[in-house]
Amino acid sequence: MEITEVRVFPVQEEKLKAFVSVIFDDCFVVSDIKIIQGNNGMFISMPSKKRKNGTFRDIAHPLNNETRRRIEDKVLAKYREVLDKQDTSTGQGDRPGGEQLGSTTDSFSV
Repeated sequence: MEITEVRVFPVQEEKLKAFVSVIFDDCFVVSDIKIIQGNNGMFISMPSKKRKNGTFRDIAHPLNNETRRRIEDKVLAKYREVLDKQDTSTGQGDRPGGEQLGSTTDSFSV
């Protein structure tokens, strides 16, 4: 399975940095992945659904750590690329407000 596209939608929130959609093999998409700024750096949070008891359960997620790491590495790299392009296009160090789309068609085996 290959990641064939990553779409990043940055947001202006303290901990939530972006929403992401990942397309696999040009035929399957996982949306509502979140990039979160944690105490030990950024990480991705897979799409989840709130249960009746108030806990959350992932709707879609990798089955092993290697696959999670590969997806996370690809998503975070694309996020940084989108931010760099925003900085370059505005000519400022600050990120512009609003939702910006960034995507890539690079692929690698998962």
